[in-house]
Amino acid sequence: MVNISIDNREVSDLREKVGWDRRDQDYPILFERCNFWAGARHHDGELIAFGYVCGMGLQHGYMEDILVHPDFQGQGIGQMLVKRLLEEAEQAGLDIVTLTFEEERTGFYEKCGFKMSGGGVWRK
Repeated sequence: MVNISIDNREVSDLREKVGWDRRDQDYPILFERCNFWAGARHHDGELIAFGYVCGMGLQHGYMEDILVHPDFQGQGIGQMLVKRLLEEAEQAGLDIVTLTFEEERTGFYEKCGFKMSGGGVWRK
């Protein structure tokens, strides 16, 4: 679901469950600044998947934080999430969506329709 209502702590909790740092300070700022986000909930209401696209809203967007709760990985939820975000990007008029990821995730993103290309990452 796109732009679902998400409590500020829910994404941080999900980040922690997948082994990432919580980044509590990023929320609610992220929801104010990103173009759109998508997520999925378990039948009990728990947030089990999340991702977003941000950018200037012109030609290019950046996809980030593709998260799927460990108990639900390997069921196609991540691929559905990415594809839904790409559909939304297309509807929003974004011609290019980029992302960064760990090398072992290459196959996943290729299955989602991404073409691998050269690039670089600057980190503080």
